[in-house]
Amino acid sequence: MTITTTDYRALRDKQQQVWSSGDYNKIAAITVPVSEHLVEHVGVEPDMRVLDVATGTGHVALAAARRGAETFGIDYVPELLDIARRRAAAEEIEVEFAEADAESLPYADASFDLVLSAIGVMFAADHAQAARELVRVCKPGGRIALASWTPEGFVGGMLATVGRHVAPPPGAQPATRWGIQSVVADLLGDQVTDVTSVTERVRQRFGAAEDFADLFLTYYGPTFSAAQRLDEEGRAALRADLVALARSFDQHSDWDDDEGVVLDWEYRIVTATRR
Repeated sequence: MTITTTDYRALRDKQQQVWSSGDYNKIAAITVPVSEHLVEHVGVEPDMRVLDVATGTGHVALAAARRGAETFGIDYVPELLDIARRRAAAEEIEVEFAEADAESLPYADASFDLVLSAIGVMFAADHAQAARELVRVCKPGGRIALASWTPEGFVGGMLATVGRHVAPPPGAQPATRWGIQSVVADLLGDQVTDVTSVTERVRQRFGAAEDFADLFLTYYGPTFSAAQRLDEEGRAALRADLVALARSFDQHSDWDDDEGVVLDWEYRIVTATRR
């Protein structure tokens, strides 16, 4: 399917509405370990210029700033940026946050030593254009590092489950393709080298599989907005499938003291060096 710029703009607007729905701040804490791992893995150091693309509530940007980096963060959801700014102010950390799209970064070529994104740029509407922008703003010799949920992991399964109940907008590509090293290498193109990846899991615990389903149906943009498009019977079916998914990934054993479900959410960090 050939997608025009106008189509991508419409898709971007729909996705922005999705991420503005629910209350992502209630979910965002889940990604803190992913963001901290990304910053540690890429080796953020003082005096580096670092850009956090699709910063959300600012996890990566704040983690980089705590290490003394000159840090910038962009997102296209104003409400999330407001939270990020309040967090930075509370910690007395300097981060420059701006409202912008991943596909149109408001920075000059070769502006940053590190261009990062944790569970962010993977949800851009135009994957190819977002990748071009990541490369464009990275300095020669600088690095791009992206943490994304994998297709085969738990969140990949959750997003696929939602897609079976509510079809994604025309032209939308699976966000979890950013969790595949070869796909990211192709997206970044021949202006990068040394593409490598590591795979990790972040452990989540819920009182019950139903607690997970209800939390995400209430607050997480993709599941919340999908549920709003279904009738009562459809919402019940979606909830049942999310509960079943959580049970199928449950790592809880009789040796665990806690009850409930234990879920390991797989993500992959892909890094590349700008030529």
